[in-house]
Amino acid sequence: MPELPEVEAVREFLAGALVGQHEIVRVLPVAVSVLKTYDPPVTALEGRRVTGVARHGKFLAVDADGLWLVTHLARAGWLRWQDPLPGGVPRPGRGPLALRVALETGAGFDLTEAGTQKRLAVYVTDEPAALPGIARLGPDPLAADFTEERLAGLLAAERRQLKGALRDQSLIAGIGNAYSDEILHAARMSPFKLAHRLTPEETGRLYAALRSTLTEAVARSRGLAAARLKAEKKSGLRVHGRAGEPCPVCGDTIREVSFADSSLQYCPTCQTGGKPLADRRLSRLLK
Repeated sequence: MPELPEVEAVREFLAGALVGQHEIVRVLPVAVSVLKTYDPPVTALEGRRVTGVARHGKFLAVDADGLWLVTHLARAGWLRWQDPLPGGVPRPGRGPLALRVALETGAGFDLTEAGTQKRLAVYVTDEPAALPGIARLGPDPLAADFTEERLAGLLAAERRQLKGALRDQSLIAGIGNAYSDEILHAARMSPFKLAHRLTPEETGRLYAALRSTLTEAVARSRGLAAARLKAEKKSGLRVHGRAGEPCPVCGDTIREVSFADSSLQYCPTCQTGGKPLADRRLSRLLK
């Protein structure tokens, strides 16, 4: 799933490619499920010039002179820039293409979604902040006002485990499964540690790990074409998706805990005092 660093990199890429330069000539939904709003229609974007590109958590928003095309890429969605776009009208149901945006120059971008679970979402609105998914977002962890004190305040009332708290978009916007694993590894904390039980020293450690992990990921992704971002994300991960490999810090074997629709990875030596977390429901290693 694209998370804050990848969406921020796509935002920067599109801002450089679109803003002040190109008029949208056509917006073509290909997958029936992709559009979540119908008024204004997608055709209202046509004839408008792109004036800005913004990010809200994992949401990407393209400003077409006051009317916004907003998308959430979900688990398997992606943006593919093409110059030029292929000719002809794409047929629904053929491949992963969900929506195509064509520019007056002949270039444009496709929103695609792999797999059978179609969760990619596209909205057309004059007020992104009013969309339910954006309205519920917590603070952006890379914002200037996201301080250690603010993080402490957010976690103080959280009776959940750290892994779940970090992934909650209404608590902190933009962190998903992969970067929550990376942050907790950098902070040397168990994913099952209860958020409200952090000491001031532990909160400081978590804050430093959160900011550095996300900042470094954005820096690695900056300037890359959208097509290269997935590979860059994977290459930069130290524990997530690397079960069975040696930890790059201590050399211990990275372990995994599986859930119904996801999994987490961690290093026992770095994060849980050497003890494996065999099962999320049974583990009571850290309290």
